[in-house]
Amino acid sequence: MSSQPFSRLNPINFLQTFVTQSLELSELCEPDKNNAPINKIEQLGLNAGSCFEAAYRKEHDLAKPLDHAQYRNLIVEIKNKIGGSFSPASSEPGTVRVINTRCPFGDAVKHAPELCQMTSSVFGGIAAHNFGYAKVILDKRIAVGDGICEVCIHTDPDQANQYPGGDEYRKKGEVVVGKSACADVSTRMEKQLNKAWFGARSSQPHAAERPHIVAQSIGMRQALETVEIVAPTTANVLITGETGVGKEVIARAIHAMSERWNNKFLAVNCGAIPENLVESVLFGHERGAFTGAYEVHQGFFERADKGTLFLDEIDSLPLLSQARLLRVLQDNEFERVGGRQSLSVDIRIIAAASSQLDKLIAQGNFRRDLYYRLNVVPIHLPPLRERPEDIPPLAASILTRLSGKYRRHPYKLSNHALSQLTRYDWPGNVRELENILERSFLFASGQVLEQVVLPGKPEQAQLVPPPSSVHDMSCTLKEARKKAANEVEEAILKELLARSRGNIKKVAQALRITPRAVHQKLTQHQIDPNAFRFSP
Repeated sequence: MSSQPFSRLNPINFLQTFVTQSLELSELCEPDKNNAPINKIEQLGLNAGSCFEAAYRKEHDLAKPLDHAQYRNLIVEIKNKIGGSFSPASSEPGTVRVINTRCPFGDAVKHAPELCQMTSSVFGGIAAHNFGYAKVILDKRIAVGDGICEVCIHTDPDQANQYPGGDEYRKKGEVVVGKSACADVSTRMEKQLNKAWFGARSSQPHAAERPHIVAQSIGMRQALETVEIVAPTTANVLITGETGVGKEVIARAIHAMSERWNNKFLAVNCGAIPENLVESVLFGHERGAFTGAYEVHQGFFERADKGTLFLDEIDSLPLLSQARLLRVLQDNEFERVGGRQSLSVDIRIIAAASSQLDKLIAQGNFRRDLYYRLNVVPIHLPPLRERPEDIPPLAASILTRLSGKYRRHPYKLSNHALSQLTRYDWPGNVRELENILERSFLFASGQVLEQVVLPGKPEQAQLVPPPSSVHDMSCTLKEARKKAANEVEEAILKELLARSRGNIKKVAQALRITPRAVHQKLTQHQIDPNAFRFSP
């Protein structure tokens, strides 16, 4: 088979050059003015796919729509000319499958797995142009450590609906439009979250306050699809995942997309309740039930009636409290501590755990019957290190939110900074990403974050006070570090006080510490919060 038309048209060289030299990775999922990601990779792939198809048709003198065999040969030839090692796999009617053992982008794809969107949009765009519809599912990817790529292209929409995830492409007139199959879910979810959180407000929330859900990875897409299915039901949900992956955001999304959205959503961290107060906090107590119980107290179950109760860190509940919780879940009735009257409630329970409950069950630290009662619908949120393609759009969204919070021009990440983020292991997940970007944001100059400060990376520790604030260069390294840390902490406290007009509670929420801890830090730095309460 001659490849001269491909060579003369040079779409392969165009694609390689454009991606590797012209595109800034930090701009591939740049948010628009409404904080919605604009996927430039997808648009580039659709345009390139059209070019590839035109060259292939000219080479083979084809005027009619391609059949499945011609389409399969085309996409395999395209990828192999770029540098891949693609081959056909067994396929059922209405489906084309291919496998690949060598990525055209080489090892670099592991640091920019969002480039897999290029494969999806090229394959999907060509398929939709010829068959009217395509759903592309990347079952396995070299970019995330699978060792092989497996791509499935469904061209029958009814058949495709049976498979979750993937990217959908449709032909509208002579134009092919693509959209993640989960993008509509994200949009609906964000709309309902805004409605549930800010529905009572007379004015629209600032962009920095609006919830934004990023789900380009397969794991997060599957989680969002499960949310949309289970939210309208009354089924209990158990969300699992490491600390900082966003379990409460998913719980709030379930509430927002349910019929209870205009009722209360209450979240309680079971791990933060003293063991002797667990039942009082959850179920309330009567006056005189114990020393210090001077009045009737309504617990979380009572206050969440008609709404949703989110029990975070459910794995930290003591066994006795687990038994009483199980009884409430079975009967929807409970008694306050020290009370004799049974109270009925109508609540939706969503629980979350950071650890693996099956191990706790085996150790005898978690009740098996309670686990089965809670785990009606499981949703697992993968750690950030297992979904690196979510990092660029997450970072872009966080930086946009920070620019609104601190009233500064939005920053972009340099290639070096983005590489730092994608190579880091993220033990603290999304929460750690937010904190690191905020620190880097506060000390950045210009409109580009050239690098970010990551824990355990002394060579990157550039968050030092300005030269004018370094008075004693002869001090020891330990003293210099302590001094720099104090000045950083003082600057952040003053910034947050200014933003919140001296509201200690809001500062504590932003720093994720207690108001008492904030007061201690203000005393340490001799900062008077009253000075910020009437600031313009």
